[in-house]
Amino acid sequence: MSWHQSRDPVLGDENSCDALELMIVPRARDLGGFEVRRALPHGRRRMVGPFIFFDQMGPAQFLDGNGMDVRPHPHIGLATITYLFKGRVMHRDSEGNALEIEPGAMNLMTAGAGIAHSERTPGAERDGGTMYGIQSWIALPEADEETDPSFQHFPASDLPVIEDKGVTARVIAGEAFGKRAPVGMLSDWFYTEVMLSGGASAPLDPDYEERAIYVAEGTVDIAGDRFEGPRLLIFRPGDRITVTAVSPARLMMLGGTALEGPRHIWWNFVSSRRERIEQAKEDWKRGRFKPVPEETEFIPLPEG
Repeated sequence: MSWHQSRDPVLGDENSCDALELMIVPRARDLGGFEVRRALPHGRRRMVGPFIFFDQMGPAQFLDGNGMDVRPHPHIGLATITYLFKGRVMHRDSEGNALEIEPGAMNLMTAGAGIAHSERTPGAERDGGTMYGIQSWIALPEADEETDPSFQHFPASDLPVIEDKGVTARVIAGEAFGKRAPVGMLSDWFYTEVMLSGGASAPLDPDYEERAIYVAEGTVDIAGDRFEGPRLLIFRPGDRITVTAVSPARLMMLGGTALEGPRHIWWNFVSSRRERIEQAKEDWKRGRFKPVPEETEFIPLPEG
């Protein structure tokens, strides 16, 4: 996904839960045919653990041959996670990886020193198909910002699933609910999809340094306070949090160890060094990134 700066909304809700550090109302943005809701980066919080970007895509339905067409664009210094609830996305990148991303699968593209990719709705999904999911970015540790680009794919059947008393959880990355996902990681973070039936409860792991819950659907209760999706709820370290569904709910639990320092973000580039972002700008402008096979278009470097 490609990123541009946008203003944060004025929040109308108070942070009434004592364990809650910040509540973010995602800001909506039209990407031409479907809407995204951006929770990170935010004016009051840039990251949760290494998570530096968090977008909800849709839900949207495509008609008359329309779909998502994100032309080839570059990334450095980060890893992207595309996780779908519904629909499909055709991923192609400059390392030669090409596959359809399906619901429930883990897809981790590590940009490192530099990668370009495109994201498009497959032809079969362009007439009556849907798009609904999350794309997030993980900022890489400083020592790994220039690692070789790579792509990891794990189908839904390869990811641990926990089912118990109205709770269904899929561990996408890291460890949660006593299970560990098979994806390789360069830092300590976790990511889990949690489905709750009405009245069901689930804990948020207290052991990670930074933690958040993204309420994608439904209404939840935490310590007597109710939160309706979409909301990103960021919690203080160490507090024991139990989330209970007031109505059937879909949550994303996420977080991890804070990075060793701040990160700069400009367009699709993330780095601990401003000069590295300037170099990436020039590299994209001059056509120095490897091309994406089977693609002839690209997104130009934004002005300014």
